[in-house]
Amino acid sequence: MSIRSAFKKMKQSNILFSTVALTSCAGTAFGQQFDAPFYDLQKRKKEKWVLEEKQIKAILDKLKVKFKKPPNIIYVLADDVGWGELGWQGGGKHRGTPTPVLDKMAKEGMRFWSAYAEPSCTPTRNAIMTGRHPIRTGLLGVLWPGQTEGLSPKEKTIAKVLSEGGYHTAMWGKWHLGEEAKYSPVKHGFDYAYYGLFNGAPDGWPSSYTNTSKKPSINIAPFYDFPGVKEYKRRTGIDLSVAGYTEYKGVKRKAITGKAGILGPERQAAFEKESIKQITKYIKDKSKTDKPFFIYWATFTQQISGAPDYQNAPGVDKANPQASFMYQHNMHMKQLFDTLKKEGIAENTLVVWYSDNGPMYGFWPNSGYSWLRGGKGEIFEGGVRVPAMAWWPGVIKPDQSPDDMIHVTDLYTTAARIGGAMDKVPKDRVIDGIDQTALLLLGEGHSHRNYIFHYSGAHLGAIRYRDFKVHLLKSHGGLPGLDYYNIKRDPGEKYGGLYRGLFTVTPIQNFLKQHKLLMKKFPNRVSENIPKGAELTPHD
Repeated sequence: MSIRSAFKKMKQSNILFSTVALTSCAGTAFGQQFDAPFYDLQKRKKEKWVLEEKQIKAILDKLKVKFKKPPNIIYVLADDVGWGELGWQGGGKHRGTPTPVLDKMAKEGMRFWSAYAEPSCTPTRNAIMTGRHPIRTGLLGVLWPGQTEGLSPKEKTIAKVLSEGGYHTAMWGKWHLGEEAKYSPVKHGFDYAYYGLFNGAPDGWPSSYTNTSKKPSINIAPFYDFPGVKEYKRRTGIDLSVAGYTEYKGVKRKAITGKAGILGPERQAAFEKESIKQITKYIKDKSKTDKPFFIYWATFTQQISGAPDYQNAPGVDKANPQASFMYQHNMHMKQLFDTLKKEGIAENTLVVWYSDNGPMYGFWPNSGYSWLRGGKGEIFEGGVRVPAMAWWPGVIKPDQSPDDMIHVTDLYTTAARIGGAMDKVPKDRVIDGIDQTALLLLGEGHSHRNYIFHYSGAHLGAIRYRDFKVHLLKSHGGLPGLDYYNIKRDPGEKYGGLYRGLFTVTPIQNFLKQHKLLMKKFPNRVSENIPKGAELTPHD
C-alpha cells in the first residue's frame, strides 16, 4: 500500500493546532525571515495551513517509518527549455523535439503550468542554491570565462542546509556560479561535484576559429572573430584549457580530462554521458546507507552543440541540434527513473525537473522555443515562465496539472522542509523561497504563494499577484509607469496597458513598500569584486 493510500484511510480531524503549529508550517517557528507579502497570505490562510500541516506531517512520518530515513531529493535543472517545449505543453514531437520520458514523468506526477524562474542561467542557479533572488546575494548577472565573480561563501546553499541535516550531497552539470576554487560546489556544501564552469557558448568559440582560420566555409561560424584559445590567452590572460572539474570534499579539485573537459562541440554530450553514468552509480551506492541523498543535476540540456548519437533519432529535427540533445536527455532521465525503481527507493525519492529560463533565440533555428512572448534574458512570460514537473510515486498523486504559482526559490525551502532541516536555514537574511510541500503532497489549490517579484539584474521589472502581472515602467506626467496584464486571460502578454489596470496601482505600491523596506532592514549583499558602476550588463 502506498503512503498516499494509507493516508487516505486516516480520519480527518477538525481540531486546529496552536498558533505555534501554524508558524511551524510556514517555517517561522525556526525564526526565518520571509518576504513581507508572504505574511499577508499566511494570516488569511491560517486555519487552512494548520490543517495542511497535520496532513503533511502524517504523510512524511509514515514514509520515515517505512524507509527509516528522510526522503531522497533529486533536482534536475535544465538549460534554456521554454514553456511549451515539452510534449505535454504542446511541443515535443510536434516541433521536432521528442520528449517521451519527460512527458511520462509529467503524466505520472505533477506538471506545473505556472512555474517561474529567473530570466537567465546564473541568476536561476543562484536562486535555487540560496532560496533568494540574486539581487540579495550580490551576484546579479551571467558569468563569462575569466570573471572573478562568484556566489559569496557567506551565502548558505541548500547543499549546506541538507548536509547539516544529515544528507549525502552531490552535484553534476553546469555550475556557472564562479570559476575560482573558493566558489566551487564543494566549497558550497556538496560532498562531491562533477561540474562544468561555463555556459554553452564558449564550446563554440574554438570550433568557430578552426572552421574559419584554414579555408573559406559556407557554414556559419557564430563566433567567427574568436582568435583561438592560445591567442585569446595571450591577449586577455584568460585560460580556456580547463572547462570543468571533479572535486571531493577535503580533496583538491582536478581538471576533467578528455572530451568532457575540453571546450568544443563534443564536450557537452560527452559530459552528459559521464554524468548519468556517475549519477546512477551514486544512487545505487547511497541507497544502501542509513542517510538520504540530495542530488543537484544541472544538466546541459539543451545546448547548441547537439548530441551526435541521437541526430537521427525518430522525430528529431536535424536542423536544430538542441533537439538531439533533448532526446539524449530523455534517455538519461529514463536511466535515472529505472535506477530508482530497481533500487526500491522510488517511493522515498522526490524528483523535480525545472528549466532555468526561457529559450535563447540568438542562434535560431538551433534553439529552444516558447509559445509565450519573450525569451531568455527577458521578464516577459517567455523568459521567466518555464516547464516544470515533480515525480514521487505513491506520494504525489499522478496526472495532476495545477495552475498554482511556484518559483524556483521555493525549491530551496521545500527541500529543507521535506528533509527535516528547516532549523538549518539561516535566520539573518530574507529567504524568498516558500515551502511548497503542501502543493506537492496535497495538490492544486495548496500553493503557499500568490505573488512573484521578477528581477532583471538589479532592476525590479515586474510583479505578478494572483492573476495579474504589472510591468514597472518609467512614470510620465505624474501617471504611474505600469503596463497591466491579466496573465490567466492573456498568458502571451499581448494586450497590456495602463488604464485597465488602474485598480492595481495602490496594491502594487504597497507590495513595493513592503519589499523595499525589508531590504533596508536586511541590506542586499554588495559584490566584493566589481565596484558599483563597473558592471557590463547590470540589468541582465
